[in-house]
Amino acid sequence: MAGIHCARCNITHYYKPLELREVIGNVTIDEVRDKARCQQCKSRGWMSAQLFRPTGEQVHPIRFRRQAQIRWKKRVIRRDE
Repeated sequence: MAGIHCARCNITHYYKPLELREVIGNVTIDEVRDKARCQQCKSRGWMSAQLFRPTGEQVHPIRFRRQAQIRWKKRVIRRDE
């Protein structure tokens, strides 16, 4: 399980590592911290990430963030000739 925490907003979200790898790529947990952005305050500087294996009583109250869909934006880049 991966926990990503924003120290500024004091919010922690929990993800399954396979779903993070699908979006971010096959990177280390330290690189996840650098690529993560808080959805509430839009900050990257306050983020921390950790991998851990919870015990039975720790798993019960945890709600995972799951992917609903992935949207990729197309941008047109033009140059003058």
